[in-house]
Amino acid sequence: MLQFLKDMVCNEVLVSAIGSWVMAQVVKTFIHLFATKKFVPERLIGSGGMPSCHSAAMCGLTTSLLINEGISSPITAIACVMSVVVMYDAVGVRRETGTQSAVLNEILENDRRGESRLTERKRLREHIGHTPIQVWVGAALGIAFALVYCLVVIK
Repeated sequence: MLQFLKDMVCNEVLVSAIGSWVMAQVVKTFIHLFATKKFVPERLIGSGGMPSCHSAAMCGLTTSLLINEGISSPITAIACVMSVVVMYDAVGVRRETGTQSAVLNEILENDRRGESRLTERKRLREHIGHTPIQVWVGAALGIAFALVYCLVVIK
């Protein structure tokens, strides 16, 4: 069990992905705190917002694989393609879902005044997707984290 934990902690790819994710979540929480003057614990684990944690994690993972396995590795290619898919999805489908949630929440709010069966519904989450800049900042954060971790901290 101890060896398993040691192997996990020493796995540059895993640490780069998880470390990038955690760093992005913390940065997101501080940005939200600065912008709203309110600490919202949900920002530490929630999706949406600046920067994109999904992009950070995927780009951290891809960068560390690139460093450790090289550009010709099939696993690096898979990670690269998956990173693009995740980032595309964050800006496209997930962002549109958040926009639709905002519209539906407004409809539900208006409906509550009319006392219909929809009044029992709770609000839908609106912070789901990302703007392109949120995705790019998350990607840059993940790349930077992996570069520093793999080339400076570990080496």
